[in-house]
Amino acid sequence: MLENVSLNYVTRVQDDLSAIAPEAWDGLLARQDAPSPFMQHAYLSAMQTSESAAPETGWTLQVISLWRSTPQGDVLAAACPLYIKTHSRGEYVFDHAWADAYQRHGLDYYPKALVASPFTPVPGSRLLAESDDARQGLLAALLDICQTNDIPSLHILFGSAQDLQACEQAGLLQRDQVQFHWQNQGWRDFDDFLASLTQEKRKKIRQERRKVAEAGVTFRAVRGPDMTEGDWALLLRCYQQTYWEHGNPPYLTPAFFESMRTDMAANWLLFVAEHEAQPMGISLIGLHLDAHGQPEVAYGRYWGALARVDCLHFEACYYQPIEWCIQHGVKRFEGGAQGEHKMARALLPTPTHSAHWLAHPSFSEAVARFLEREKAGVENYLEALNQHSPLKKGP
Repeated sequence: MLENVSLNYVTRVQDDLSAIAPEAWDGLLARQDAPSPFMQHAYLSAMQTSESAAPETGWTLQVISLWRSTPQGDVLAAACPLYIKTHSRGEYVFDHAWADAYQRHGLDYYPKALVASPFTPVPGSRLLAESDDARQGLLAALLDICQTNDIPSLHILFGSAQDLQACEQAGLLQRDQVQFHWQNQGWRDFDDFLASLTQEKRKKIRQERRKVAEAGVTFRAVRGPDMTEGDWALLLRCYQQTYWEHGNPPYLTPAFFESMRTDMAANWLLFVAEHEAQPMGISLIGLHLDAHGQPEVAYGRYWGALARVDCLHFEACYYQPIEWCIQHGVKRFEGGAQGEHKMARALLPTPTHSAHWLAHPSFSEAVARFLEREKAGVENYLEALNQHSPLKKGP
C-alpha cells in the first residue's frame, strides 16, 4: 500500500478492495448522484478475485482512496477503482483509432488508466466522494498517479453528472455517446403501455410476442435469492454459448457468477424461457435497489438460448423485462450499449458521457478537435432519432 498525505486527506493506493470495508465503500456509493450495483464492493471484488478482470486478462486493479482524519479514526472520503490496462477491450467507449494514431507516430498508448466497471456499459457514479472537494481531490490523485508513472492517458467511462462536472473543472476532455433506455410513465400494465405507442409499433410488438407464444415458449421470472443451482447453471451455459457463437471467449468466469450467487443475489433477476417444460434460454437483468430493498432501476445484461425461436430475443430481452418493470413499479430499464432496434420497443435515445485526459499535448489537442466534431454528430443523431419516437404524439 502506498500513502500520500495532502493538506486535507491521506491518499492510499492498494492492490485490491479487501483493505476497505464493504460497508464503508457501499455507504459512500449510496450517497452519490447515480449509484448502481455495478460499482458495489462485492461486484468489483468479484471481477478481480474470479480473474475475470485481472492482470492475466489485461486489467490490473489499483484502488485509489482518500481518507479524512477524525478523533474517531480515519473516514473514507473518496474512492474509485483504477484499472491499468494493456488493451481497450470490454469498455464500450471505443478509442481504437486513438491507439492506432499513437502507434503510427511511434508512441505508446498502453498501458492506459481506466476508471470504470469492467465489461459493464452502465452509466453511473465513478468518482465516489463525500463532497465536491473530495471528488476533486480524488481526480487530482488519479492525474498525479498517471503523471508520476508515465501513464499516457486516463479515461473515466459512463460517469454521472457529478463526475463529469469534476472532470470538466479539471480540464478533461468530454465525450458523448448514445444508449437506449425505457422510462416508466406509470402504465397500469403492458396493454396500457402498448396503447401509448403508435399503431405501427404496437402492431409489430404484438406480432412478435405472438410468434414466441405460438412456438410454445413460456417464461418464468425468478429473483436471484430464489434461483436454483439449475438456474445458475443454465445462466452460465447460455452466457458462454452466446459469446462463443459470436467468435469471442466469454469475459466472465464461472467463479464470477458464483460470487454473484453468494454475495449479490438480491441484485439479479432471471427470465427463463421454457419449451415443453424444458429450459431453453435466459435473459439476465441487474437491479438497483432503493433504501428499502425494492427494485428501482433494471439493467439488461446477458442473454442466450439453446434453440432458435423467431423473435425470442425481443421477448426475453425487452418485453418480459418491461412487463416486469411495470408490474413492480420500476422507474427505468436500461437496454445496454448500442442498438437502434431498441427504439421500436420504446427504449428511447439517452446520452451517456465519458471524460478523457491525454498526456501528450499535440494528441490531446487533436482528440479535442475530433470530439468537437463527434459531439455535433451525436447531437444531430439524437435529434434525428427523437423525430422517430415510437410514442404517440401529444394532443
